[in-house]
Amino acid sequence: MGMWEPMARLLLRLLTPPGRLVDAGRDRGDVPGWVLVTIMTAGLVTVLWALAGERLQDLLDQALSAVTGPGV
Repeated sequence: MGMWEPMARLLLRLLTPPGRLVDAGRDRGDVPGWVLVTIMTAGLVTVLWALAGERLQDLLDQALSAVTGPGV
């Protein structure tokens, strides 16, 4: 048993609605759940971009200028 397997099982139990618990060997995935995760991730990125987009652009510019050197 891997080090992370008990944590993964616990997360599966916590994130699965009651009555929907399945045997890990028979689980074929939950397409609507993955769609929800994708939509929520896109929403989170959009909110972060709207709130901190300019600051993140400044950080990216500073990081890139540090890598390429001051004269380039």
